[in-house]
Amino acid sequence: MIKELMYIELKTGYSDDGPAWIGYVQTSKTRKTIYFNDHAFQKNIGNYANYMDIENGEEYWISGLKKKESNRHWAGHGKIMIDRRAVDDYLDLIGEKELPLNLFEVIDIEDVFPVERVNKRLNAKH
Repeated sequence: MIKELMYIELKTGYSDDGPAWIGYVQTSKTRKTIYFNDHAFQKNIGNYANYMDIENGEEYWISGLKKKESNRHWAGHGKIMIDRRAVDDYLDLIGEKELPLNLFEVIDIEDVFPVERVNKRLNAKH
């Protein structure tokens, strides 16, 4: 499994103002499945999303990080929650010294990747 820093935003029910996170994810080799914060997402093309939560069907936008602009959609509002462990890596990526706290909320995100639970669930369907 590949582990990297990504942007995750809930789209279902929120349009561009859903809760958003920057944190470490695990991905399958093909990147069709992404695991983050006890959720598993599969590549899915929706109206405003590119991934779907495997267990509850909610749609998310998941992407790499932008270096020179906000990771939120231009019409989106609300703070982006960022994993405390990811702050230094994110600042290095965007070439800044401090995190603008008017745009971000620093939180602790546990590394809970539901790979086994989701695989068991998917195999039971087949």
